This record gives sequence, structure tokens and C-alpha cells, in this order.
Amino acid sequence: MDHILVIDDEDMVVDFLRSALAYLGHSVTVAHDGKEGIEFFKNGYNFGLVITDIMMPRMNGNAVAKHIRSSDKSETPIVAITGYGDDIDRELFNFVLLKPFNLEALADVVRSFT
Repeated sequence: MDHILVIDDEDMVVDFLRSALAYLGHSVTVAHDGKEGIEFFKNGYNFGLVITDIMMPRMNGNAVAKHIRSSDKSETPIVAITGYGDDIDRELFNFVLLKPFNLEALADVVRSFT
């Protein structure tokens, strides 16, 4: 079981991801914007995967990914989730899931990294 960091500002998406990932056997930490996500990432949690929205207040998903890639845990897999495919710096992410996505698509992506 991997510990997964989910970063998204939409409650409905967070609820879906938390439930789906728990169903798949993972523990989940949720952050509601990029700054909060970075704080969780920096404060000693050993995440096996980060799933982040791109468009968020305070800090977007591209900035989150840049921070992770420049950290001492730069190899942590990062999955972007977004409804706006053009706003992604794809080189920073291991995979991009376009919204809306279903449980099967999420499970396939998560299994490939955990």
C-alpha cells in the first residue's frame, strides 16, 4: 500500500479520489491547493505518488511539479489531472489524466506507479 498525496481544490474531485484510492488499497493525504500540497510533501511524508490538479488557487499544479522535481524526492511519480490539457508543462509529469475520468482509468494509472 502506497501513501498518495492528492492536491485538488474541488471537493467533489477530492471526495472521488479519496474514496477510489482507499478502495484500491492506498492511504491518502489531501491538500486543497498547491501551497498546502507542498507543505505536506516537504514535511516528512514519504509519498509513493502525487496526483495534482493543474488549475488551483495560490499555486498551480505545474508549480507543484516544479517544486517536487527540484527536491531531494525528485523521482516521485506525479500525475496531473485537468480539464485543460493545454495548460500543462507535460515534461514535469509522468502521466496526464484529462477530466472527466473514471475509476478504471484512475486505477490503471495508479497501478502503473505503485
